[in-house]
Amino acid sequence: MNKSLLEKFSSVLSVLPDSSGVYQFFDNKEEIIYVGKAKNLKKRVSSYFNKDHFDNRKLRVLVNKISDIKYIVVKTESDALLLENNLIKKYRPRYNVLLKDDKTYPWICVKKEPFPRVFYTRSVVNDGSKYFGPYTSTYMVKILLDLITKLYPLRNCSLILTQDNIAKKKFKPCLEYHIGNCLAPCIGNQSSDDYNQSIEHIEKILKGNIQEVVLYLKQLMQKYAENFDFENAQTIKDKIEILEKYKNKSTVVSASLDDVDVFNILSDDSFAYVNYLKVVEGRIIQAHTLEIKKKLDETSKDLLTMAVVEIRDRLLSNSKEIILPFAINFEKVKITVPLRGEKKSLLELSERNLKYYRLEKQKKADKKKERYSGKRLLEVIKKDLNLSVLPKHIECFDNSNIQGSDPVAACVVFKDAKPSTKDYRHYNIKTVKGPDDFASMEEVVYRRYKRLLAENKSLPNLIVIDGGKGQLNSALKSIKKLNIESSVTIIGIAKRLEEIFYPGDPIPLYLDKNSESLKVIQHIRNEAHRFGIKFHRNKRSGNFIKSELDNIPGIGSKTIEILFKRFKTIKKIRAASLDEVSSEIGQVKAKLLFDYFKSK
Repeated sequence: MNKSLLEKFSSVLSVLPDSSGVYQFFDNKEEIIYVGKAKNLKKRVSSYFNKDHFDNRKLRVLVNKISDIKYIVVKTESDALLLENNLIKKYRPRYNVLLKDDKTYPWICVKKEPFPRVFYTRSVVNDGSKYFGPYTSTYMVKILLDLITKLYPLRNCSLILTQDNIAKKKFKPCLEYHIGNCLAPCIGNQSSDDYNQSIEHIEKILKGNIQEVVLYLKQLMQKYAENFDFENAQTIKDKIEILEKYKNKSTVVSASLDDVDVFNILSDDSFAYVNYLKVVEGRIIQAHTLEIKKKLDETSKDLLTMAVVEIRDRLLSNSKEIILPFAINFEKVKITVPLRGEKKSLLELSERNLKYYRLEKQKKADKKKERYSGKRLLEVIKKDLNLSVLPKHIECFDNSNIQGSDPVAACVVFKDAKPSTKDYRHYNIKTVKGPDDFASMEEVVYRRYKRLLAENKSLPNLIVIDGGKGQLNSALKSIKKLNIESSVTIIGIAKRLEEIFYPGDPIPLYLDKNSESLKVIQHIRNEAHRFGIKFHRNKRSGNFIKSELDNIPGIGSKTIEILFKRFKTIKKIRAASLDEVSSEIGQVKAKLLFDYFKSK
């Protein structure tokens, strides 16, 4: 027993009533941290302070944070449920369960207007229109709207079709009329009574009362046939077939059940999942699964009770019977806990839905975890390349030159299979004359690791050389010179067949084209190539500028900078007028520039 807390709240606990209600716990900042319901307020609230809660750390933390208690008395336990649900939504207390489903659901609206439109919406406006739903799937909304479009030609324009406006011939039929999607009530081609009869049928279909519409259409078809109006009879027959086809696609669970709600719950350590099925005319017309994050080790009974209130409120269900796996306190509605028969089968179907939902969630989480698991990927590379250690640090080298001009090299660094761009380096080739890839590779590898050793930095686990045996052997010479052959693993990758070469092994390794290891190595190689080409382009661009302008006597680097800042390219400088150039660098220098271009 927590004596200090019991003494602190003894005055409040002593006056709590023995009736249904909702209690609220506040912390020392006067913020609501928990809202609960109770059949007996006195017993329920007192229970928090009559136990030490050693087996539940979260509950122990909650109790120790309580600074004030307030309560609201209501008539029935059902009223307490609704009030608790509303208060949790409003204040979102820290220690109440989170119902992870705050999205706006789609509705089908039958607009309150002359010749009503029927359309999809996510906003419910209190304007007298009828709203059907909410639906938990936009796919279901699309199916229903497609069905309605096939059965009944309705208008989709926003014209104000009052009888006065139609009589005054204010409107003209649009394309929808000409292609058969609308009967043009705007010009008086369809009466209000005929149109509203279609709307009545649509509302019954949206309520799930398809059989009632089918029976009416069959009677109408019979009348047309008796009057030898076979054309209209055939039209009605086509509509009946569309409705029957839609009915056959619906999941039939029982011909005897009508307008019932089915709930089931599956719970684990951190989450609970509640599945809801709505059955009308023996068919499931709605299905939804709610995910609940636990906070205080709540019981399945408490969570299911909360979910029933929440889901029925969100989806505006007013079914008079609820099928559940165990009894809960819920007034004004028949609670059924079946042991066998069709209703038990419905519960089992709901349970299967829950298991599939949880399994699918786990699969997605595992796939996401796998996708971003660097260690798993490194393990695969280690295995495929037969490495002795995990290649947490990989470096790749690539040479770049065009016909021997401006030779450069690039080194890119990957850590945990991800680019470490801050460690990227590029090199100007200093000791090699002419286009010699092998000698260039030897130079840059030597310079790279001599620098790392001098700075006492860690060496890579794997070095990748972009090229075949020649480039690999050249890089290996530098590795041997530096005496780090035993500290690193070095491989070469040839572009043509994606062959992987090892030092001293004449037979290359061929990895599966779809293997993750090859894709990572290709990514590293392509990144080195991209980085090297970018540097090479910049260098060639700089040399071109220098050869064109730095050779002009009287034109210095500052003047060249001003010209390129203004005109961007040599071509634009050549095309500029003498006045334009003079305004930037003065007449004397402008004349020198123009004389140079003229001589060229």
